[in-house]
Amino acid sequence: MTIRKRIFSGIQPTGDFHVGNYVGALKNWVALQDEYETIYCVVDLHAMTVAFEPAELRAGRVETAKMLLAVGIDPERSLLYNQSEVPQHVELSWILGTMTGLGQLERMTQFKEKADRARQNLGIFAYPVLQAADILVHKAHAVPVGDDQSQHLELTRDLAQRFNARFGEEFPLPGTITPEIGARVMSLTDPTSKMSKSDPSPRSRILLKDTPDDVLKKIKGAVTDAGAGVVHDWESKPGVSNLLELFSVFADRSIDDVVDEYGDAGYGTFKIAVAEAIIEGLAPIRARYDALDDFEVEKVMANGAATARDRAEASMKSVRERVGIG
Repeated sequence: MTIRKRIFSGIQPTGDFHVGNYVGALKNWVALQDEYETIYCVVDLHAMTVAFEPAELRAGRVETAKMLLAVGIDPERSLLYNQSEVPQHVELSWILGTMTGLGQLERMTQFKEKADRARQNLGIFAYPVLQAADILVHKAHAVPVGDDQSQHLELTRDLAQRFNARFGEEFPLPGTITPEIGARVMSLTDPTSKMSKSDPSPRSRILLKDTPDDVLKKIKGAVTDAGAGVVHDWESKPGVSNLLELFSVFADRSIDDVVDEYGDAGYGTFKIAVAEAIIEGLAPIRARYDALDDFEVEKVMANGAATARDRAEASMKSVRERVGIG
């Protein structure tokens, strides 16, 4: 009997999801359910490391859960829950924190980027340790991540190795899973920057809940590049390359195939085709989202949290015994 490997990933309950979230992470999450034992978490504790409003955080948790279900996360196949409802995450984070050097955390790129905005609180500093605990408490074998999270996963592996060397073999060393295409979707208004929900321009991103008219308008206004020709070349044509990758993902066609058809078609014709592919791809997600009931979604998350607590407690019982507090 082949035992499926376990993967873990989390997403913050902040803001509306856009196609960058979908292409770079969520679409991949859905596909991974066929091959792995999947655990997905709404990391609401991580969301508290920057200024927040309690009512918005509460609503964001439900909104995020609804969207995860709408894109295709199946609670019958995946464990889905809110991070704060499984206290073992924080307990393991403390234990790992006693083994983490300050220099390691100071070198984290995201800490440098977010420290001023977060007023350099302890939470943003220790964020990578809690992230490591999120992964290790479930003894995950791999994590689907973008290249901007690779540094944090390296810390996770380092802490797992350090714990195993000191207290005995407990944690597997998680690897990475990165989709070949679309791992980093760029802004529609600045294709040299990653698409982000924090971008002040709403034209920079397509939300998963955008109407067909919204999508068409944003794609028509997307930045392209000097010179004619639809070519996949991130150096000379980052705007067109970004649209090509979106087209490829949503139409389920190879980039070479799209280039063959639209290479000489002109940007206007190409953009309409891109918009139509995205509109068609988002339609079933919007339909599933609209059909979901908030109360039923909260029940799904509560059930997931109960299962996650049981699993995490089994891990922590072993960890406590190893470190001498069991």
